[in-house]
Amino acid sequence: QVRLVESGGGLVQPGGSLRLSCAASGSIFSIYAMGWYRQAPGKERELVARITNGIMTNYADSVKSRFTISRDNTKNTVILQMNSLKPEDTAVYYCNLNYSMGKLWGRGTQVTVSS
Repeated sequence: QVRLVESGGGLVQPGGSLRLSCAASGSIFSIYAMGWYRQAPGKERELVARITNGIMTNYADSVKSRFTISRDNTKNTVILQMNSLKPEDTAVYYCNLNYSMGKLWGRGTQVTVSS
């Protein structure tokens, strides 16, 4: 059974930073991509950042130059470094795994940006 374990959410003031981590474990034969999505209250889930097995990345326009996604392939882990956070970044952040057996979502971690 494949599992995703997310960590790193919390409360931060505007302009602050947070680091989200997501580790995949289990019978994973091949990972195609890992990424982070977010969902704010009353809004649809949206892509934040994504990184493929070939380390190609793509970001939502709203987070470019502020967020950085990276992977540790040896640990099947994806990291989202979030800097210069804004109140509009407040949402539940979900890790997503796209692998040989399909797609999997994490349970989500709350990020709140408020003074």
